[in-house]
Amino acid sequence: MRFIHMADVHFDSPFTVLASRNNLANIRRLEQREAFKKTIEYIKVEKIPFLFISGDLYEQEYIRESTIEYINNLFKTIPETRIFISPGNHDPFLSNSFYNTFNWNKNVTIFNSEIKIIETEEADIYGFGFTDFYCENSRIEEIKLKNKNKINILITHGALDASKTLDMQYNPLNSNKLKEIGFDYIALGHIHKANYENNRNNFIYPGSLISFGFDELGEHGFLDIKINKNKIEENKINNSEIKNKIEENKINNLEIKNEIEENKINSLEIKSKIEKNKINNLEEKNYEKDKIEIKFLRADERKFEEESIDISSIKSEEELIEKLDEMNLEEENFYKIILKGTKKIELNETRICKLIQKDMILKVRDKTETEYNIDNLAMQKNLKGMFVKNLLEKLKSDPQEEDSIKKAMEIGLKLFE
Repeated sequence: MRFIHMADVHFDSPFTVLASRNNLANIRRLEQREAFKKTIEYIKVEKIPFLFISGDLYEQEYIRESTIEYINNLFKTIPETRIFISPGNHDPFLSNSFYNTFNWNKNVTIFNSEIKIIETEEADIYGFGFTDFYCENSRIEEIKLKNKNKINILITHGALDASKTLDMQYNPLNSNKLKEIGFDYIALGHIHKANYENNRNNFIYPGSLISFGFDELGEHGFLDIKINKNKIEENKINNSEIKNKIEENKINNLEIKNEIEENKINSLEIKSKIEKNKINNLEEKNYEKDKIEIKFLRADERKFEEESIDISSIKSEEELIEKLDEMNLEEENFYKIILKGTKKIELNETRICKLIQKDMILKVRDKTETEYNIDNLAMQKNLKGMFVKNLLEKLKSDPQEEDSIKKAMEIGLKLFE
């Protein structure tokens, strides 16, 4: 079986991270359409029979009917491809949503909160979709597979092994419980960072089709998945052969035991035979893991990247701007520049961004250190020492607030001068 797995396209997103720059949000929306079109063209050329979209295809709050028509017209160009959409928390299946009111092409199936199973010749496909902006219990973990001998696939949008309170509102799923159900592949959406490289259970996030900000660095696109039915059938035959071998080995072991009693043969030879049987069983288990092939295809021509620059030797804001404009950066990407080292000048991130000539630099973040010896200051038996010591303790207990705590320390120490 072969299919394309994509998620989190977010059509008509406002692209807030780009909104402050001239036309960049509009340009990004055009690039978003191009990335989606590229995916559909790939499906057409490769004649791929299934497309799974695991939620957040569009933004319910901002989506326009013209965009829905654009999407559906592309779907019409691949009439032989069956398309399955599992609505997510940004595009739930509401009474007034386009999922419910628009006349989609006949090759499109849209899931809702009633778990459905679509039986095809290649696989049994299970699907669940959001019908509200939040979902705390989808009952997915209660699914019983109808036919475990077939390929079984789940398509849904959700938070796998959610630990934060916020994530628990977006269809929290427990990987151990999903593993017990026995799906061959779970096509997930919601997390914009792909996890296919290190996933052992085939619970897969393809990542967002394009990147939306600096918390989504690197390449983005979609996945081309192959589940080899021949291997599955071959494994069934191998399993049968192995069972026969095990039965034969049992008989052999019994005969060997009799021979020990009767002839006292070499027990070392018997141990070798038993160990060989164990190896044969292990080879079959490893073979089962190889039944799925995953290929990543890049759809987004741009990347959001981070670069660092040491400004320890810089003595003026003008010198800093010149240094930033001289950086060797790729024109097609967007950058966040991290300022490091020891600073000798006052830094205003917003003003620096406005003065930079390079349009691809969207953000500047001050991660520099002051020239103060913080540890020595904390040892002082005065108000300044108490101030520094108190902030260091706060930093130790809440490291996520490092930036704001260091900023408060810098401002406070200047007031002591």
